[in-house]
Amino acid sequence: MHSTERRRIRRPRRLVAIAAACASAMLIVAGCSSTGGAPDDDGGDGGGTGNAGTPELTIAMITHEVPGDSFWDLIRKGAEMAAQKDNVNLQYSSDPEAPNQANLVQTAIDSKVDGIALTLAKPDAMAPAVQRAIDAGIPVVAFNSGFDNWKEMGVQQYFGQDETLAGRTAGERLTQEGRKKVLCVIQEQGQVALESRCAGVRQGFTGGGFEILNVNSKDMPSVEATMTAKLQQDPSIDTVVTLGAPIAQTAVQSKGNAGSQAEIVTFDTNAALVPLIQNGEVKWAVDQQPYVQGYEAVDALWLNLTNANTIGGGEAVLTGPAFIDESNIDAVAEYAENGTR
Repeated sequence: MHSTERRRIRRPRRLVAIAAACASAMLIVAGCSSTGGAPDDDGGDGGGTGNAGTPELTIAMITHEVPGDSFWDLIRKGAEMAAQKDNVNLQYSSDPEAPNQANLVQTAIDSKVDGIALTLAKPDAMAPAVQRAIDAGIPVVAFNSGFDNWKEMGVQQYFGQDETLAGRTAGERLTQEGRKKVLCVIQEQGQVALESRCAGVRQGFTGGGFEILNVNSKDMPSVEATMTAKLQQDPSIDTVVTLGAPIAQTAVQSKGNAGSQAEIVTFDTNAALVPLIQNGEVKWAVDQQPYVQGYEAVDALWLNLTNANTIGGGEAVLTGPAFIDESNIDAVAEYAENGTR
């Protein structure tokens, strides 16, 4: 069957009020499953978990990080919430190795899913698989990684932050704060989003020296030891910029081990980071709202498949950067405890 015919058949005969459904989804706070689909009937008067009222769609979400990472748990939770609201069978899979992630895309194509949401941490390795999905008539959206590459790859929409802009914004703040020597820690060398963040910090920071330290996040004891050694070796480092909340938590330990006076700032947040910002051990975090990325990636595909909508006007939909610091951490803390920030 031709792809456009297949999509037309799956499109509901009677479209729901899209805006109302999207707005009501923000009120849902429980009941997600890993596969989405129609929510349980709570026997109420329509004020329960709700349903989009459209036929079930199957959407594959394929990322470059495995489950269990606190950041990616937030992305998955957002995707599951949208799947529940939209009556979507969400098929989530992941692999940190780009060739394996590309194979997962091919598996989704072979199973004739209705849409694919994916990350593009290694765009060159993912490009052929993305093209095969597009050739099969499957709409593809990207999120989180691949800001500089999604358009040229033919991807329909992108949800995330401009990592270079986010880094530059962080670097400018460090300059304003009077920092003199910045160490930017990359936990996965070659990952385009992480490399772009540090490049942006370098652009924005004009207050003094700047250096990059590469570590391997798959070996956290080594990360701690490497950062400790660097801080001991160079006491002039007054700021450590990490690119993920778990690395920031480890940087706090390394700072203590080294007897360093450096301030810790980071990209991304999780529940464990909240008390560290509250007590000043981490000064601030750049937030890209991972829950929103997962939610919007699924919801955008649903809108496209059921109502031919696209979001962003051909440009990326930015979910960051925003700063979380002592001025707003208490407001965020409640949602972090609930697992959505």
